[in-house]
Amino acid sequence: MAPSAMSRQADWTKSLSEAQPVPYWLEDPGKPHPEPALTGADTCDLLVVGGGYSGLWTALNAKERDPGRDVVLLEGHEVGWAASGRNGGFCAASLTHGLPNGLARWPEEIHRLQELGRRNLDGFEAAVARHGIDCEFERTGEIDVATETYQAWELRDWHKELEQKGLADDIEFLDADAVRAQVASPTFEAGLWDRRGVAMLHPAKLAWGLKQACLALGVRVYEHTPALDLKAYGAGMAVRTPYGSVRARRVALGTNIFPNLLKRVRAYTVPVYDYALMTEPLTAEQLGAIGWKNRQGLGDSANQFHYFRLSADNRVLWGGYDAIHHYGGRVRREYDDRPETYAKLAGHFFTCFPQLEGVRFTHAWGGAIDTCSRFSAFFGAAHQGRVAYAAGYTGLGVGATRFGADVMLDLLAGEETERTRLEMVRKKPLPFPPEPFAWTGIALTKWSLARADAHGGRRNLWLRAMDRMGLGFDS
Repeated sequence: MAPSAMSRQADWTKSLSEAQPVPYWLEDPGKPHPEPALTGADTCDLLVVGGGYSGLWTALNAKERDPGRDVVLLEGHEVGWAASGRNGGFCAASLTHGLPNGLARWPEEIHRLQELGRRNLDGFEAAVARHGIDCEFERTGEIDVATETYQAWELRDWHKELEQKGLADDIEFLDADAVRAQVASPTFEAGLWDRRGVAMLHPAKLAWGLKQACLALGVRVYEHTPALDLKAYGAGMAVRTPYGSVRARRVALGTNIFPNLLKRVRAYTVPVYDYALMTEPLTAEQLGAIGWKNRQGLGDSANQFHYFRLSADNRVLWGGYDAIHHYGGRVRREYDDRPETYAKLAGHFFTCFPQLEGVRFTHAWGGAIDTCSRFSAFFGAAHQGRVAYAAGYTGLGVGATRFGADVMLDLLAGEETERTRLEMVRKKPLPFPPEPFAWTGIALTKWSLARADAHGGRRNLWLRAMDRMGLGFDS
């Protein structure tokens, strides 16, 4: 390694020397105390399993639909402690993990999906206001940036295609000068600015605020209460917990990456570890050096991509790139901390923003999210319609889980709605194969994606075969 490169690497390492290996969001002093665990037996009309966004929105929307409905929510640890409390805080209107994925998979439904997504984000914003949830909601939009010349041409062509298909509302193409006028990085060569389709928020405050809203409407929330099994019980269902049980007429499962109580659903998702850094608050001078006056969320266009944004106190969250799948789909706390990824991310950060040399990172963290082979959520029902589930959000569930909650409630009600008529809702993705095939296929896909990024975006035979089969693995 050349001396200058060694010096830069030492600077990146130094920037991490005081970083705490915990999610920045979860250290907020406003974190609420957990609700007591369930002891004994309880009964309800609707039991919601999971205290992340999926479960919280389901419980809240159920009470708003029918205030008289008796709702119980079980959380195995604490509300918002996992993916819902440590994500990047990008709240997207897209229900399909982005417009390209949606257009490729559901071209006949894409206009309806886009409209439903816009309505869902509007409803999300209205619910935050209605329940007084102080989650630092900012509807700033998002810029997808090109950092290579071929990516700039692809973004331009993509924008033209969207215009031809009538899908370019509020989406603006930015050339190099225009995108750098928004955010000053020497690596940016073009961008697509979705002005209204994405909001920024504080993810943990959203989860805590949803919990409080549920409690205020009469939902009984039990924390530190894992659901151990699910069985039919008369005309309803029964769930056993360590110190008690719940009998319910209907059950909604929102456990996502954690093992689904319906074993047949487990093959459709695999756990992927994602990592992020958070800087110290930028000074006025540092913020001026990079612009970013409109505070958009940002993501680059590579297969192995980064996502980055400003917090309310002008820290920069910088995450993504590495997506780590462990053999056998293991989910362990020790995987949450990965110094080699933090060092890699720090180097990428200072390449993007060399004018921020000397900035320190205060927090570095990671954790598991669920992904499925089509990258976006899938849905279903079981036990003669008494149980519904949603999973597979693949990192873009901050907004889409609210839509998924409504899908589960529709399914449990046995109603045919504009949501349940969607092909996206009616059909499932292909399941992942058993080990060692899953791990081998994911490893080969990751290698191929990195190779494509290094060779002008050219996809090899493996990726082209995966494209034809509608399969993939996203960073």
